[in-house]
Amino acid sequence: MLIHAVLHTIGFGSWKSDPDPAKHQVILLMTGGKFPFMGVSRNMGEFYDGFGYASSVALLLIATLLWFTSGELTSNTSLARKIVMILAFALFFWGLDELIYFFPFAVTITWLSCLCCFLSLPGLRKLSA
Repeated sequence: MLIHAVLHTIGFGSWKSDPDPAKHQVILLMTGGKFPFMGVSRNMGEFYDGFGYASSVALLLIATLLWFTSGELTSNTSLARKIVMILAFALFFWGLDELIYFFPFAVTITWLSCLCCFLSLPGLRKLSA
């Protein structure tokens, strides 16, 4: 998940500099006019930036939660198992979102992380027994 967070942030950070003329037209439209929304004035590019940065923060949060949880496997196995199970399901649905709206590389990284979480659950069950 850390790799996904880093690659997402690097890839997302350059979306406005795409050389493709068709994409550049869309970028100009997205970063052009602003419209009022809940007390602020924003354009679609700013919304897209906000969602991208929020996704980077969420990916870093998931990576950090998995890292910290791995250090607590023996001291609080029950809580670790619950956290890993919740993250496994969240990663499954995150990957489904990527499958529908993004591209296969992102799906692969997310679903590999999801699979690792699900595969760790039997071992966590044994630790708590």
